[in-house]
Amino acid sequence: QLQLVESGGGLVQPGESLKLSCAASGFTSDQWPVAWFRQVPGKQREGVACISSAGDSTNYALSVKGRFTITRDNVQNMIYLQMNDLTPEDTAIYYCAADPIWTRSLLYYQYEHWGQGTQVTVSI
Repeated sequence: QLQLVESGGGLVQPGESLKLSCAASGFTSDQWPVAWFRQVPGKQREGVACISSAGDSTNYALSVKGRFTITRDNVQNMIYLQMNDLTPEDTAIYYCAADPIWTRSLLYYQYEHWGQGTQVTVSI
């Protein structure tokens, strides 16, 4: 059974960095595109970044472009989100999601499998 488990969230100050990890199991990681999403209570889940199965194509939301980097290690079945220059507006629960079809999409409803999320809080 396909499983995604996020880790690496925490409390940081504005301007600091954080690296999130997503451990994939139950499927062959290099066959599935993966995306990172985030959600604030009361708001729609927002796509942050996505990466193709081979890792050779990525797409980013404008709000994080130039600050966040998505990568993957298909040997270790891990997907990462490096987040730099964080602001309070980046505070959210961050989820990784996987879908067998690569579309460069950052729309939540186009992803079939989801992790449980990890909290990121950016505050003084």
